[in-house]
Amino acid sequence: MKTYFGYIRVSTTRQGERNVSLPEQKDAIERHAERSGLTISTWFEEQQTAAKRGRPIWTKMLKLLRQGKAAGVLIHKIDRSARNLKDWADLGELIDQGIEVHFANESLDLNSRGGRLSADIQAVVAADYIRNLREETKKGIYGRLKQGLYPLRAPIGYLDNGQGKAKTIDPVKGLLIRKAFELYRTTRFNMPELCDEMFRLGLRNHAGGKVSLNGMSVLLKNPFYTGIIRIRKTNQVFKGRHDALISKQHFEEVQDIISGRLTARPDKHDFLFRKLVKCKACGYSLIGELQKSHVYYRCHTRVCQPTSIREERIASVVSERFKQLQFTLAEKKYLEERIRALKQRWIDEKEQLITNANVKLQQVSERLERLTDAYLDRAIERDIFEERKATLLFERREIQESLEELKNGTRSLPDELQKFIELAGSAYSLYESATVHKKRELVKLITSNLMLDRKNVEFSFQIPFREVAERERNDDCRPSKDLARTLDVLFASIQERLVIVSFDQIKAATGNAMGNS
Repeated sequence: MKTYFGYIRVSTTRQGERNVSLPEQKDAIERHAERSGLTISTWFEEQQTAAKRGRPIWTKMLKLLRQGKAAGVLIHKIDRSARNLKDWADLGELIDQGIEVHFANESLDLNSRGGRLSADIQAVVAADYIRNLREETKKGIYGRLKQGLYPLRAPIGYLDNGQGKAKTIDPVKGLLIRKAFELYRTTRFNMPELCDEMFRLGLRNHAGGKVSLNGMSVLLKNPFYTGIIRIRKTNQVFKGRHDALISKQHFEEVQDIISGRLTARPDKHDFLFRKLVKCKACGYSLIGELQKSHVYYRCHTRVCQPTSIREERIASVVSERFKQLQFTLAEKKYLEERIRALKQRWIDEKEQLITNANVKLQQVSERLERLTDAYLDRAIERDIFEERKATLLFERREIQESLEELKNGTRSLPDELQKFIELAGSAYSLYESATVHKKRELVKLITSNLMLDRKNVEFSFQIPFREVAERERNDDCRPSKDLARTLDVLFASIQERLVIVSFDQIKAATGNAMGNS
């Protein structure tokens, strides 16, 4: 006796659970089989769209039909079998081989030319319907993205609020995400250790489990946390309406670590100048080694192998150079007076800074418009367009963050100037009394281009520390005779360059020391 397969399908699991589509299809097929005197031996039930190829149950059923395990198959309708032309062509090959295909809802003789043509037309219409649906869906998604709305599930740390609404920060997981970025920025955690630490602190993925290595990597690379939406498949970027969890600067520091420009791999020994000193001859970092209770830094390239120096020698040079940042009592008194005067007129100064920030914001917006026009006019390629667009969006986010801080009163130039001058003036004493970790943070913050030229240690100061170290003084290191003029120039120079310094870095470098200064 001939037996047949029965095939029923819905597009999603939700439809299969909440809709009566599957039972209805099965009832219709059973009624058709009873009328036609056909016996169904096996049912194949699938919950996947027919618009894409590769349905596992459909593929398994076709394979069994080719092996002769049944005389044919009963399907509810043509669009239940295939909505892409490749799957329909595979089904057509089975019909040509003599395998029976019956549709319970359509009276078609697939062995006749007219019936086959009618079925082909319906299959083409079903495929075209899917193409049109896909295009309309893309339009809707793109429209949401242009509005700054993320049309997909909120990443960990944010909450979904329904269609047409921006994601909001999860009051619990949001803090944990911020903590994950902070810990990784310290370069004391590699990715596996960060996953373990965040699990211990309570961070969980959407399924309630531990965030995997790949999941943590995706999380740390996601600019969504800075207020930027990036679609990875197309590499398109959009300005989001959601609040940022991470500042642009912190995000970029994490990207530097992930890309290898900085390292998050823990070392066996926490040497003070680990990966901070380079060989001037070859440009490679010196390697720290513990030999007979002393730390030596050596160049391990063949050309520069004899190059080595003890840690104490480097520390002595750095410490001595930090003395250049100290202020005399007269300098401190004059700078304090200038800061008090600046605080008194800060309201006017702040308004000017806000105006300047708004001008910069407008300039960035205009550049975005010109860039978009150039892309629409096909003057630049899409890859270049997306890259430059991402850069401009990040720049705009940075200006907006600064603008918000000024408007909310969370950023005060007089206070930042005061903190910087306190840090510069106390850098030597802080360095002498700090732990190894804090010393490393101070060295990274204050110095740049730390090099070893044979036995000579060379480095320059970061801006604006450089302005302090190079201020005009007499030969005996006392302030110049024209103290006011010298410090006025210094004060103006620091104000101009202060934006380069991250005061979050200063807090990390000094810890409680600054608070007690």
